[in-house]
Amino acid sequence: MKKIKAYLKGVNRKRLFKWLVAPVSLLVLFFALNFIFPLPDHIEYSTIITDDKGEVIHAFLTKDEKWRMKTELNEISPLLRKTIVHKEDKYFYYHPGVDAIAMTRAFVKNIFRMKRTSGASTITMQVARALEPKRRTYFNKVIEMFRTVQLEMKYSKDEILQMYLNLVPYGSNIEGVKSASILYFQKNPDHLSLAEITALSIIPNRPSTLVIGKNNDKIIVERNKWLHRFAEDKVFTEKAIKDALEEPLTATRTSVPKLAPQLAYKLKKQGGDNIHSYINLNMQLKSEKLVQDYVRTLSFKNIHNAAVIVINNETHRVVTYVGSANFSDTTDGGQVNGAAAIRQPGSTLKPLLYGMCLDAGLMTPKMTLTDVAVNYDGYAPENYDKQFNGYVTMQYALEHSLNIPAVKSLRMLGKDKFVQQLSSCNFMQIRKDQRKLGLSLILGGCGASLEELTALFSLFANDGKFVAPDYVQYDADKSKKKTDKKSSNKKVETVLSPASTFMINEILSKVNRPDFPLNWQSTEKMPKIAWKTGTSYGRRDAWSIGYNKHFTVGIWVGNFSGVGVPDLSGANVATPLLFKIFNTIDYDSDKDWFRQPKDCDIRMVCSETGLPPGDHCTNLVTDYFIPLTSSTQTCNHMQEVMVSADEKISYCKMCMPEVGYKKKLYKIIGADMQAWMTERKITYEKIPPHNPNCEKIFKEGSPAIVSPSNNAEYFINRKDPEPLQLACNTGNDVSRVYWYINNKFYKATDAKSKIFFIPEEGPVKISCTDDKGRNRDIWIKVKYVSL
Repeated sequence: MKKIKAYLKGVNRKRLFKWLVAPVSLLVLFFALNFIFPLPDHIEYSTIITDDKGEVIHAFLTKDEKWRMKTELNEISPLLRKTIVHKEDKYFYYHPGVDAIAMTRAFVKNIFRMKRTSGASTITMQVARALEPKRRTYFNKVIEMFRTVQLEMKYSKDEILQMYLNLVPYGSNIEGVKSASILYFQKNPDHLSLAEITALSIIPNRPSTLVIGKNNDKIIVERNKWLHRFAEDKVFTEKAIKDALEEPLTATRTSVPKLAPQLAYKLKKQGGDNIHSYINLNMQLKSEKLVQDYVRTLSFKNIHNAAVIVINNETHRVVTYVGSANFSDTTDGGQVNGAAAIRQPGSTLKPLLYGMCLDAGLMTPKMTLTDVAVNYDGYAPENYDKQFNGYVTMQYALEHSLNIPAVKSLRMLGKDKFVQQLSSCNFMQIRKDQRKLGLSLILGGCGASLEELTALFSLFANDGKFVAPDYVQYDADKSKKKTDKKSSNKKVETVLSPASTFMINEILSKVNRPDFPLNWQSTEKMPKIAWKTGTSYGRRDAWSIGYNKHFTVGIWVGNFSGVGVPDLSGANVATPLLFKIFNTIDYDSDKDWFRQPKDCDIRMVCSETGLPPGDHCTNLVTDYFIPLTSSTQTCNHMQEVMVSADEKISYCKMCMPEVGYKKKLYKIIGADMQAWMTERKITYEKIPPHNPNCEKIFKEGSPAIVSPSNNAEYFINRKDPEPLQLACNTGNDVSRVYWYINNKFYKATDAKSKIFFIPEEGPVKISCTDDKGRNRDIWIKVKYVSL
């Protein structure tokens, strides 16, 4: 008995071993083949660009010239899923990829009828066939089943259904439900009706004979057959089936949308299949039409292009992007992206400069600057109108976009500090050229794009905080809440304080400015905005960038060829388009404006200097300032001087007589302003000449040599040498100056006179001494050349 039991036990073990060997061997073989022949599941999709609502606004063909747009999982609506699964593979969610029952049934039918009358391909098997197309043979069927198992192991059922919907053929070069939906019905798959989905579901079976737009009658017949089957199987309600049967089919193939082309090409370079932008299509189309119509009116002036960017200031999203007046216009470079092109920014950087000066405590809006001729190591900036204005306030200088006060302010603040701030605000060309840039950058002597400038100006609408604008939606497959959360976590850089931002906003929102466009009538309902214009050197670029609480709008107008036009200016050419855009996107919405922040206060200042009043200040005005930051130095524009009774001689403490003198107030006027006033014959009360018998040597207030320029190199024609001018600025108590060339006396002259000399070749030392014994030296280098 024991022997029998032992024998039976051994037999069972052998059987169990045999039963395990086969499946284990198959499993090992499968994984080996899976390693050797990996699943060819790399699918190239058409790059598509969608707007803020997910509608396709632009698309690109794949490398093999196919329209194969990727249908995302969230675009597979329950209606689409239910229709496709019931028609193609009822048990899709229940079988392991291969439906053994369906395959057996199909095999038996085909054997008895001696021809292929029924297929048994599941949705997964159809995906495998689409990934690796082969001839219909039994051996290839085995390969197809192997690929099917690979798919089922690697992907979920929903992902496999997504792949099927992306690969299903619709004739010609159209593949995928989304491509067919866009090209035939001009809508996304999740917006298709039951009738439209059913019509699309039958085309892959006969893509060459059932072509939408050509065979619509045949498609309706086949569609209705399947709708009746759905009714028999009670897949949908009677009303849904009835509505679908009555729905006409008028669809035909259309072109793929080609909207916002420059932005589409820009985003395509970033990579991705479905790129979700924040473009507001309604706003985009209106802006494109305005730009095209506006540029058409400028063509007779030889101005042929413009670009526009609109940023939503609350979300920091780019909602409109117009790269040129007409993308299809090849005669004027319509395909160039003017919004991304690097151009000279003109005066558009001045608001940031003055805002930084306010925060540095260097000035307040009513503080005075001098707008007179200057020369910084050979750089002599000029104003737009070639004129000088003398004393001006910072507010006036910004309102009138004066160049010389801006250059002086940049020198005060520090060029490197300003460049560093622009670099941190993503000005890429400025970051690249930062070592080459000089004081001229504030007048446009640098490179910037409309994208960068519009992003910069959006900080004025956000309390001085810079946030790089978003062009595309990240985490598009996730919930809107998560997307918004990610946007809110973006890096925020505080560039200006709320106080300085508010002051700049107040200045730039005034309409009684010289850069208000001429003959502009449509301002009655225009929203209140702040804006700044700019015109590049040679009148090649016209800029106007404006903002309010809702939007920041950047405008560039000019020619892509870089040809300058005499009539081109930011005020008269770019600003009218800015106003038109604002009138369209934010009509009559001036109720919500920026409020004065807590860190901004008001004080009384002297109207002469903009400083808190001193003992001799009589004319006072109100001015904004930043407590604990703005200068508290009191005004000292008046100087008490001891003069003789007849006011012809002035005294210092060293030479003051015991009797026979009196004290008198004189206005302190700098040497540069004295020169300006003298040239324009503006009278001012001068301090009398100092006591000639005084032996004191003064150390401060030495003459400022304005010509020639210190450290400059001069090339002089050897055959016909031109003399160099000697000129200086002195204090108003100086009457004569003495010039020395290479330590040798040259000539004595009045303080305001200009004389000339022909220098020797090589390094030349030039000295100027005034009648108080104060001296200033400069060096120049002279080369004689044959011309």
